[in-house]
Amino acid sequence: MTERLFNDGDGSGSGSGSGSGSGDHGDERLPAPRFAYGRVTWKEIAHLLANLPVSLVAFTYVVMVVFAGGGLAVTVIGFPLLALGLVGARWSGRLERARARRLLGVRIEEPSPLPRRGGLLGWLWRTLKDPVAWRTVLYDFIRLPWGILTFVTTLTSLFVLWPVLPFLARWMTDVDRAMVRGLLSPSDELERRIAELESDRGVVVDTAAADLRRIERDLHDGAQARLVNLAMGLGLAKEKLLDDPDTAAVMVAEAHGEVKLALQELRDLARGIHPAVLTDRGLDAALSSVASRCTVPVRVEVDLAERPAAAIEGIAYFTVSELLQNVSKHSGARSAGVAVRRAADRLLIQVEDDGRGGARLDGGTGMKGLAERLGAVDGLFVLDSPVGGPTVVTAELPWRDRSDDQPAPRG
Repeated sequence: MTERLFNDGDGSGSGSGSGSGSGDHGDERLPAPRFAYGRVTWKEIAHLLANLPVSLVAFTYVVMVVFAGGGLAVTVIGFPLLALGLVGARWSGRLERARARRLLGVRIEEPSPLPRRGGLLGWLWRTLKDPVAWRTVLYDFIRLPWGILTFVTTLTSLFVLWPVLPFLARWMTDVDRAMVRGLLSPSDELERRIAELESDRGVVVDTAAADLRRIERDLHDGAQARLVNLAMGLGLAKEKLLDDPDTAAVMVAEAHGEVKLALQELRDLARGIHPAVLTDRGLDAALSSVASRCTVPVRVEVDLAERPAAAIEGIAYFTVSELLQNVSKHSGARSAGVAVRRAADRLLIQVEDDGRGGARLDGGTGMKGLAERLGAVDGLFVLDSPVGGPTVVTAELPWRDRSDDQPAPRG
């Protein structure tokens, strides 16, 4: 009986990890021993064991530097000390993100650096209200109890609960991952908005510089040159006034014609800067005036119960004006239409024509510049122009009430 039981056990063992076909081969070698934990688990354990010293140093820094700076805010050195402490907190957050990337596999983008402009006071103000630094301060402040708990639990489990330690480590590091993502990640929406505003600021500056250069060129090449010729003609007429009155009269008549042309050029230039009809009568009259100068018939529909803010009104006017110039020059259209209306907090503009189509944002007709200008004020520009037509351009601008532009009454 004993012999049979032994053989049964040996037969079952041949399918197990003993590696022997029978109990007779005691000289066969067993499989090489290996760690029960994988590489990822050991990284998580290393992270949990490092939580205590890291969180202890970070907590001490926050208490000594940041809180000390806040306490000394009533003195001259308080705010600069607090700002320096927040700069250090930013570096602390960078180190924690690097540790999370290396040990926890958490990929987090670095926040944008603070802009360097405005001098010392500007830097101080931006640093004191830096949300990235303050979230790092909160992270370092609440991490100490968690660091103690994870260190003690992990160290104890290595000797007592090692079979379940991988599961404990995963649960605790998931909490760490959530904390890192929640407090050390840059705000995606905020970062996107900052990048957009920086880009829009560049567009606005470039556009303003280009407009100033255009005005300077128009004055120099147009009205200024004509006024110089006018002054010279009047000077010659003055010299001939007594000796040759008939020639002087002809020269004065020519000067009078030059004055009319100079006035017309100045009116056109002023209209290009900001037309008087827009200021006095609003978009309906101003766009009708623009449409009357277009080479194709244009129907204008403006459905606005009230006028928007002057800046929005001006952008809408110049957008339609440039689009109608493109219709005159490039479209080959027989008719066009302009529609302007308000929808909630947006001003909607639509310009369409029945021309040949094929317009593109990069086609050299100024469409890209219009799109950039509207984007700089939180606007939208959509171009739909299939080959063969029709072309429909839809633009949106944020609505601002005209009362917002008015100065507050004096008390």
